[in-house]
Amino acid sequence: MSMSVGTSEAGAPMMEINTTPLIDVMLVLIIVLIMSIPVMTHNTKLDMPQTNNPPPPVRPEVIQIDIDFDGTIVWNGTVVSGIPQLESFFRSARQGAEAGGRPQPEIHLRPDRRSRYETTALVMAAAQRNRMQKMGFVNTAEFRD
Repeated sequence: MSMSVGTSEAGAPMMEINTTPLIDVMLVLIIVLIMSIPVMTHNTKLDMPQTNNPPPPVRPEVIQIDIDFDGTIVWNGTVVSGIPQLESFFRSARQGAEAGGRPQPEIHLRPDRRSRYETTALVMAAAQRNRMQKMGFVNTAEFRD
């Protein structure tokens, strides 16, 4: 009795493919392919700061306009006599900024919570007539109640 390693009978042709030489050939081909590929250089584009950076932007002047409960208009701590004087202040502020090459001033409106809307609307209309573009309400937390 002899030991049989395979399932086929003695003298029968072998029906299986030996894949070991095939794998060896494929590995050699992969190594040759890797060796023949040129070395790639990886470039990363970086935007480095230039030495001729522009100066930082100039902060605009802030004009504080307070409107009291009795209709009194206060321009940066100075009481305004009326809308014509307020318009002259607007014109001089805008023209001064244009002549000096500065940005147009910002207007910070701070009406009292008991002030009349009519006064606030007149101040806003005067600013608009004089081409003031940057205007906003500040300290609006007191109106939350």
